[in-house]
Amino acid sequence: MTSPPMLLRLGRRAAPSLIGRCRAAGTDTLFGVRPAVPRRFIIDTSYSAHFMDFKGSSIPSSMKKLVVTKLSQDFREAVSVRTVAVPTPGDAELLVRNRFVGINASDINYSAGRYDPSVKPPFDAGFEGIGEVVGLGLSASSRYTVGDMVAYFGSGGAFAEYTVVPAKESVTVPSMKPEFLTLLVSGATAYIAMKRLGNLAKGETVLVTAAAGGTGQFAVQFAKQAGCHVIGTCSSDEKAGFLKSIGCDRPINYSTEDLAKTLRKEYPQGIDVVYESVGGSVLELAVNSLAKKGRLIVIGFISGYKTAAGITPFNGGMLPVKLLQKSASMRGFFLPHFIEDYKEALRSMMQMFAKGELVCEVDCGDMAQEGRFVGLESVFRAVDYMYAGRNLGKVVVDVAPPTVGDSKL
Repeated sequence: MTSPPMLLRLGRRAAPSLIGRCRAAGTDTLFGVRPAVPRRFIIDTSYSAHFMDFKGSSIPSSMKKLVVTKLSQDFREAVSVRTVAVPTPGDAELLVRNRFVGINASDINYSAGRYDPSVKPPFDAGFEGIGEVVGLGLSASSRYTVGDMVAYFGSGGAFAEYTVVPAKESVTVPSMKPEFLTLLVSGATAYIAMKRLGNLAKGETVLVTAAAGGTGQFAVQFAKQAGCHVIGTCSSDEKAGFLKSIGCDRPINYSTEDLAKTLRKEYPQGIDVVYESVGGSVLELAVNSLAKKGRLIVIGFISGYKTAAGITPFNGGMLPVKLLQKSASMRGFFLPHFIEDYKEALRSMMQMFAKGELVCEVDCGDMAQEGRFVGLESVFRAVDYMYAGRNLGKVVVDVAPPTVGDSKL
């Protein structure tokens, strides 16, 4: 039996005012009127397959997305903006109108083809986003409905105005705050790594490198919650002040202090746990600074990502000796290998954030030279901004600021 024509018309939805570093956005930029899109009246005769909320034409016939067209560690060279048809979700999928997308250091590893050499261009870019469900498949409708606000983390495709996401990779969020986006990759990496590999004990000394960045800010807070003495490296006095505000006992601004000398002088017994994301000489220093039974967690090596090799040279010839002499360990952490811990981590962090027990600092580029990161094309600027070390917290792009008259919170 053919189902009757379906045309769902709901009032326009909106996203909330921003908090954190997004708070500084100008009213004209944030609430500027979006250019009108061609009206599209669609009768959905495939009721058994999917539901689409066209809201009297608010879903356009086409959209923009970022596509990796050439493998390169240079994001601007690798990625292009493409205009394509808005996709239709499958049975167990959601169509999400993206409001915010997150920038990660690994975005250029992905564009360089380092994660899966078998994948060849063209392929979609971007790992995480938060937005509104505007379409969904029949199976997905058992858990979600049009108008739900969701966050998601996946294997590519977030850098788009609309993204089709498997329902199982999505989580409902109470509001369209970009802070929830910080938990998906950056927060989860710190939470799981510290819990599973750090084995933190009260009174231990923890060093977090790039501590004022997207994931470093969480490592600092989780170490402090465990009763540890926390050291955090950063590149400016502003960042040092932020680190103090989230509980860091000893921020070290390496642009004005010698990191190696400071650690030797102030921590002669060594460091119990290091959460390391820089690589190169910083990684070597971390190894040399370990205490007996110290644990070094490598979650990345951002200093080398923009090189052809993807890694900064590391003098590890004596590494086995150094680890043996101190009964120390060095372990890598890659979030997709710990998916079994992901739901519990996300649930716990969302509860902490709701209770005001977790700071999720967001950097929307308000202090960037060309202004706030608004619109899909600003992803390129946001990547450059992060790699210049200018960000304080998680770098986030506002893909689609709310229009006048929107009211969703």
